[in-house]
Amino acid sequence: MDQSQRARSPRDTARELADLASAVVRALADRRELSFTAAATLARLEREGPARLTALAVAEGVSQPSMTQLVQRLEAQGLVLRVGDPDDGRATLVGVTEAGRDVLAARREARDTRLAELLTTLPEEDRQALGTAIRTALPLVRRMLGDDAVPPRPLPGPHTTGSLR
Repeated sequence: MDQSQRARSPRDTARELADLASAVVRALADRRELSFTAAATLARLEREGPARLTALAVAEGVSQPSMTQLVQRLEAQGLVLRVGDPDDGRATLVGVTEAGRDVLAARREARDTRLAELLTTLPEEDRQALGTAIRTALPLVRRMLGDDAVPPRPLPGPHTTGSLR
């Protein structure tokens, strides 16, 4: 019995899933316009709503000074905007702009097109098996990420210092 036919332990499968995720991210990352961290930060803001710099830094696993520099670059590109925090007038939140949403949408479209092209090189049976595996793994990965937790926060109201739309 060769290695592909033997029973896989959960640890083997976990390692292979992590290797696969890492390889897919590396293969599909378009770093010409935005770094991975910049794109991840924009996507987080789109998904979760405006956030404080400190919370963004923690969520993305970077230092606060690094996140400050990243937000300044994204702000200069018109992709994010700082707005007043309606819960604390002394604080500001960072939110994604429509231009930021457009950049994310274009990146996702390019990624999906690239993946779809690659998938056409597989036999139909393999594409079906991959689809089944993904539908099985996706809920587990979402649970791991906590994506089933908090819904996106609404945009700030009257204390806004700029428009996110």
